[in-house]
Amino acid sequence: MDWTTLQTAMAEQGYVAGDDLAMAVHLSLALGRPLLLEGAAGVGKTDIARVLAAVQDTQLIRLQCYEGLDAQQAIYEWNYQRQLLSIRAAAEDGETGRSVEERIFSEEFLLERPLLKAIRQPEPPVLLIDEIDRADEEFEAYLLEVLSEFQITVPELGTLVATSRPIVILTANGTRDLSDALRRRCLYAHVAYPDRQTELAILKARCAGIETELAGQIVGFVQSLRKEELEKQPGIAEMLDFASALMGLGIADLTRDPVVLQATLATLLKTQTDRDNITAEVAQRLAGKAA
Repeated sequence: MDWTTLQTAMAEQGYVAGDDLAMAVHLSLALGRPLLLEGAAGVGKTDIARVLAAVQDTQLIRLQCYEGLDAQQAIYEWNYQRQLLSIRAAAEDGETGRSVEERIFSEEFLLERPLLKAIRQPEPPVLLIDEIDRADEEFEAYLLEVLSEFQITVPELGTLVATSRPIVILTANGTRDLSDALRRRCLYAHVAYPDRQTELAILKARCAGIETELAGQIVGFVQSLRKEELEKQPGIAEMLDFASALMGLGIADLTRDPVVLQATLATLLKTQTDRDNITAEVAQRLAGKAA
């Protein structure tokens, strides 16, 4: 499919992608290259992988990165408990030596982790490597090797070559700088907070039946809120939670009930400092601007 068809298909899954982002996803698919998505937390980077898996009608495999993540946790492990049970059973039967070793280091005892699982699917899955900047540089270097060759060496089994090449999406929040080598390997797109028109389209796509006036107020309020000095700016997911809360409470105008508005900020503000800074007076001022 061309990039506009892809853009439409993503919209049908509830993801409103701008032209630049839709083109980047399309080129990643067409060229078979990993796509690195950078941007603040909450702008919808991770959701792109979910939507792409739905559009491609394929499996989504996710590797959540974190400090201390190593190759074993991301690629494969041996099922040590089953191996021990097998060794004990073999010993009771008088079996020892190489035949036992070959059996316990076989596919039967191999536990696939996300990277190995992704390259062994019969149909190309979407492999989401989420928050790669949270992993350390050593893991990043190993990941680069995997993405270059799409094969993994298991010493006891040999080299396992990809059955199919996964569609790879990497996300980063700017926790640390990524290596030039990884950036060269990937196509790149920056995902920013959406403009008013795009965020309205997202809201209407995800909250069917929302009143136009209320939708406009919600988007205006949230976008104004992001301009305040906050520890954590509300993302798209928080905006949608805010909208759902207001609709569930039957609120049709943000300015009519300051108490309810302040209470529903629990969906948008996720630290006590931010809750303290956005007082009822501040919330009312922002609501008045959004009306």
